[in-house]
Order: sequence, then C-alpha cells, then structure tokens
Amino acid sequence: MERFKSKVVVITGGNSGIGYATAKEFKAQGATVIITGKREAALDKASKELGVVGKLTDQANMQHIDRLVAEISDAFGKVDVLFINAGVAFFAPIQFTSEDQFDTMVDVNFKGSFFTLQKFLPILIDGASVIFLTSGNTALAMENSSVYSASKSAVGHLAKIAAKELAPRKIRVNTVNPGPTETEMQGKFGMDEATLNGMKTQIIGQVPLRKMGVPEDVAKMVAYLSDDSVSSFVTGGEFFIDGGMAL
Repeated sequence: MERFKSKVVVITGGNSGIGYATAKEFKAQGATVIITGKREAALDKASKELGVVGKLTDQANMQHIDRLVAEISDAFGKVDVLFINAGVAFFAPIQFTSEDQFDTMVDVNFKGSFFTLQKFLPILIDGASVIFLTSGNTALAMENSSVYSASKSAVGHLAKIAAKELAPRKIRVNTVNPGPTETEMQGKFGMDEATLNGMKTQIIGQVPLRKMGVPEDVAKMVAYLSDDSVSSFVTGGEFFIDGGMAL
C-alpha cells in the first residue's frame, strides 16, 4: 500500500543508518524522498541505491540549509514530512571533552536542527509532520555523554515548543528517541573492535529486552508519526525506541 503517494519527504542525514532506513521505508510507501548528507560519495551511493534525490548539505551550515530549502521549493513546491535526523556524537568525560567537540555537537545537533525547522517553515504544508531524532540518552544520566545528551535534550524541548507554536497550522511535531541501535555511526567513535564489542555487551546488559535495536525500528515509527490516517491526534510526543532502557 502506497500510504505516502504524492507526499514529499525530506530526511536530513539520510545516507546511512536510521536516515537511510527511513528513506527506504518512505520510498517503498510511494513518497518522493529527498535525503541530505555532507559526505558526497556516501550521499551519491545512497541516493542511487534508494532511488531518491540526494542533496549535499551540512546541517551546521546556514547557507547550505538556505540553498536546500530554495532547491526543494523550486523543484517540488512543498514538503509534507520533515525528518530532522542528522546528528553527531562524541563520548568523553567532561574533563576531556574539547571545545571543538562541544561546538560540533551543539552546531549540528541543536543549532542545525533549530534552523532547519525554521527555514523549512515557509514550504511545509499546513498539516505537515515534523519529526526530530533525539536520543534515549535524554532520559538517562550516562557518563561520558554530557554534551551529546544535553544537545539532544535541547532538541526534545524545542520539539515540544514547536508542537504548540505550529498547532494553528495543524503541523504535528514529535520526537523519536532511539536507544542502542546498530548503525554505521558506532564505527565512528574512535574505538577498536574489541572495545566497541565490549561496550555493546555492557549496553545490552542494561536493556530489558536484551538486544540492540535496528534502524528499521525507528524508520517504522517515523512513518507512523507521518501518517495522518493513524496519528493525526499525536503531537508533542516523545517516542522511546530503546528496548525499555529508559525505564
């Protein structure tokens, strides 16, 4: 069933992981999908594999976002679903977190998310769905994640306020908060394989369902929150997809 036929869906950070899986889900449901990414080779590869439009964009760069909005407006005239998914993570104790790591996470995760929403508002249809990717960390006090967790918590609060401000236009705003999920990003934490596997084992031990999630789990929730036939009365919500880790 093509639930999203004639719908225009924009997914930031769509060339891998959760963004890629979500683009695949919407494409299978008949949507016109635009994904963004800041790695040109990865973006080209993903857009060809998925059969979607790829736009080279750094979510932390305001000029890039302006250009993205202008190009989508010219080509499609509107956006029905906006999934603000792009993000970065560095994990270190407060004592050893660098200013560059701090700035990167805040600029991409929070500032980038805020201005992506702001700049897309003129071309979001009344009744559009906006979904932010935050994190299961927003409900935890996990060591070595202070800036990452704070930046994602800021996005969560942004989403709640946006849900109220945009309600007169019937634009629904929600967050999905993944717990430990098998994605390409885990390979970018700067750890060797043995350390990464040890970390995964430790994390799984804290998950009541005793497993890691997969990107498709999040993709299906994003699609649900974008489908007016099942979620038209849902806004300002936080949806934890974490195997019960936040309990």
